[in-house]
Amino acid sequence: MKRLKLNFIIVAGLSGALLAFSASREGGIQGKVNPAEGAAQVLAISGRDTLHATVNSGSFVFSKVKAQNYTIMVKANPPYKDTSIENVAVVDSATTDVGEIKLLQ
Repeated sequence: MKRLKLNFIIVAGLSGALLAFSASREGGIQGKVNPAEGAAQVLAISGRDTLHATVNSGSFVFSKVKAQNYTIMVKANPPYKDTSIENVAVVDSATTDVGEIKLLQ
C-alpha cells in the first residue's frame, strides 16, 4: 500500500512538472525597416541573450522568443546609421509588432 502511494505521488509530481513547462509559451517580434536596403541585420537583445534575424524586403521576424523585454537593434549599411528601440515587451503566445523603423543617414 505504501508503495502504491509513493508511485502515485511520483506520477502526480512529474505530471505537474510537465504541465508547468508546457504552460510557458513563446512569443515573437516582427517589424519593417525603411529603406529596406539600409538594413544589414536586426538583433533582439535581452540581458546576455542575443537573437539574429535576416531582413527580407525590409521585413524581419523573430520567432520562438522568450517572454521578456528586448532591445531591437538594426545594424545598418552605409550611409545609414544603426538605430535601436528599447523596452520591446514580448508576452506568451503573442507576436509584438514594432512597426516601421526608419533609418537615418
